Amino acid sequence: MSTTETAIASAEAHSAHNYHPLPVVVASAEGAWMTDVEGRRYLDMLAGYSALNFGHGNRRLIDAAKAQLDRVTLTSRAFYHDRFAEFCTELAALCGMETVLPMNTGAEAVETAVKTARKWGYRVKGVPDGMAKIIVASDNFHGRTTTIVSFSTDPEARADFGPYTPGFEIVPYGDLTAMREAMTENTVAVLIEPIQGEAGVLVPPAGYLPGVRELTRERNVLFIADEIQSGLGRTGKTFALDHEGVVPDMYVLGKALGGGVVPVSAVVSSADVLGVFRPGEHGSTFGGNPLACAVALEVVAMLRTGEYQQRAAELGDHLHRELGLLTGGGAVEAVRGRGLWAGVDIAPALGTGREISEKLMEEGVLVKDTHGSTIRIAPPLVISKEDLDWGLDRLRTVLSAR
Repeated sequence: MSTTETAIASAEAHSAHNYHPLPVVVASAEGAWMTDVEGRRYLDMLAGYSALNFGHGNRRLIDAAKAQLDRVTLTSRAFYHDRFAEFCTELAALCGMETVLPMNTGAEAVETAVKTARKWGYRVKGVPDGMAKIIVASDNFHGRTTTIVSFSTDPEARADFGPYTPGFEIVPYGDLTAMREAMTENTVAVLIEPIQGEAGVLVPPAGYLPGVRELTRERNVLFIADEIQSGLGRTGKTFALDHEGVVPDMYVLGKALGGGVVPVSAVVSSADVLGVFRPGEHGSTFGGNPLACAVALEVVAMLRTGEYQQRAAELGDHLHRELGLLTGGGAVEAVRGRGLWAGVDIAPALGTGREISEKLMEEGVLVKDTHGSTIRIAPPLVISKEDLDWGLDRLRTVLSAR
């Protein structure tokens, strides 16, 4: 067997089959490129589902991590450390908020947001104990914990994991009337992705997000924006909500916040909302650890310049123009997205999304499928225009080989 085949066989034999990776074994990476164990290079057009917005091995982020590794990596929240206050202050300022509750993974941050909203509902809004409701959208993807899959409409994510957690109302994504009708006096929050990533990079209708903001203000309901994938530069703005001038009550952040170096997530909100917590009511041993804070601080500093947002906007316009030219010829049925983020619906006659992804892999481009014949394109924001065009040329090659 080849080195690749040996590595894959070992992984399949000794790890749980909770993923179905493409048959490539990465050994090193830099910028927008990855190299496998046999020396073949691939253009990364997925960027770790936006965790690698700043590319592989970004020098600023690696240097920040190395410097912190020599000082202190973990204290637990039993003590303060000298990077914590700066991290919370700078991230809050980037978000235009006041308070940060740091965690590790995106799912942890979503769970934290759910707990926050419920506690706020009981302590501040006056909802009867145990009656809090949170409105979510169909086809959402917020993580895979037992609570989160309880309000998923994806059978693959949800089936066989019951009994399910109550307290959630599911309405169609983009349907403001349905959301309004679902609200009651016991509704404490609306939790939505400003752009649904796993569903195929779905952008809601114009006016929907401002409408959600207005409705939640009217009804004294928290607007929680899950910007774990869409935030931190991906769409050409710091946050996807910025495109419509909307500010939520709470941001849920993750993925790119750790720069592709360490897992970092956070809930960011007002002091009034996050102030409902008291010591001992919620926490994390690793949340807000010194290493995570050091890397995330550098991420925040990089975003403050606006250069990455501008790059995503300019290259994103180019990406969507080129992808748009592929529609109408029978190979691509639709293209959606914003910035350097696109969902491409391939004509089913050409193959499933998985099959197209495998063909692209053979051409040296790595993407990931979702929902039938849809592929997602989300390269690191540091990708060059020349490399982006090279990747698009490979896509044209695959689509023309009928």
